[in-house]
Amino acid sequence: MLVHWIWFAHRPGLNDRDKMALLQHFRDPEDIYFADDGAFDAIGLSEEAKTALREKNLTSAEEILEACGREKLHILTCQDAAYPARLKNIADPPVVLYYKGRLPDFDGSPVIGVVGTRKASAYGLTTAKRMGYQIARCGGIVVSGMAYGIDGMAMSGALTAGAPAVGVLGCGADIVYPVSNRALFRDTEEYGCILSEFAPGTPPAKWTFPKRNRIISGLSCGVLVVEAPEKSGALITARLAAEQGRDVFAVPGNIDQPSFVGSNRLLRDGAIMVSSGWDILSEYEALFPDKIRKEDAPAHQTAYPDEVHKAAEAEKPLLKVAQKLRLPRKNENLKKDLAHQGIDKTPCAPYSDVGSVRPKLSPEEQTIVDALSGGERLVDDVIAETGLSTGKLLSSLTMLELKGIIKRLPGKRIVLSGK
Repeated sequence: MLVHWIWFAHRPGLNDRDKMALLQHFRDPEDIYFADDGAFDAIGLSEEAKTALREKNLTSAEEILEACGREKLHILTCQDAAYPARLKNIADPPVVLYYKGRLPDFDGSPVIGVVGTRKASAYGLTTAKRMGYQIARCGGIVVSGMAYGIDGMAMSGALTAGAPAVGVLGCGADIVYPVSNRALFRDTEEYGCILSEFAPGTPPAKWTFPKRNRIISGLSCGVLVVEAPEKSGALITARLAAEQGRDVFAVPGNIDQPSFVGSNRLLRDGAIMVSSGWDILSEYEALFPDKIRKEDAPAHQTAYPDEVHKAAEAEKPLLKVAQKLRLPRKNENLKKDLAHQGIDKTPCAPYSDVGSVRPKLSPEEQTIVDALSGGERLVDDVIAETGLSTGKLLSSLTMLELKGIIKRLPGKRIVLSGK
């Protein structure tokens, strides 16, 4: 019965891993409810956990069930067929989810978590909305936390593209938080899904947001960090994603701006550098060939969203915060381009021309370049051949990509830029 699932899901002193261990031993929470103490000995539960299971009062669970009826919340248990398998396979999945709206096909779709700081720059906000829009247009589903800043803008972009978006809350799914996101909450409920592991009426708290982050990463194939300072909840989500075996992507940002220190550090540590939604979705083209399509989003739909700044005022702040690096082009118009920018008119070597001037390489980078001399390779094959650790290889790949020596291809393949 659902009341037993709710009772079990909200047992204090019982962590998510203990709950999953119990569900592997018993048929369902109703069996756990009626089991005596001796039945728990084989599982190795702590005394605190056993004490929690001895409390058989169902009043609180019944009140939660009634609240779900009032607030029109659906209840999804981890044994239901609709429960996302991707989420169920993490170490500590939520036993019960409460949701509003319609559940998308999580397991049959490329789901991308998009996270970042609440105190985002104009560049970060614009990039988040553009990324959300492009991910959705290319066939992906955006999952985020519906917070101020990066989260909300990414979801807004996805909804603008006419695709569902999923908001994972750090409070009850009946609570609009933050209040200023009421319109986003309403649109997400109508065209996507709002879900939470917290019972209806649960207020947001400092501990609830880090706890919900594992759900964002657990639902996702990969997690994109758009903008994050050195200490950011988005970095917690990125760490959880890596621990769960998900891909971690990051957008390069202004190195002089504190709000990008954390996300830029992810790139140094091996996150995949991206600048468009297609950069992300192309990684999963082989897994979801019928869902993913390459579409270039028109810039006017996302570059200067009304949520960031009003029309004429938007352009200047965006250019001041962070611009995409403009690389010299190896063509006859090079001198004209440089003259137009008002800088030194002397032609220089192309930044990404590996054949003419190659930046100095570390021993690890040289080893990777040697391994790629025969043509494109799978990342896993390069790890096996070079003997480098996964973390070291990924960070070296990022540096090689920044130096213009390699480029990433769909399907986790890499190749020398000149090949």
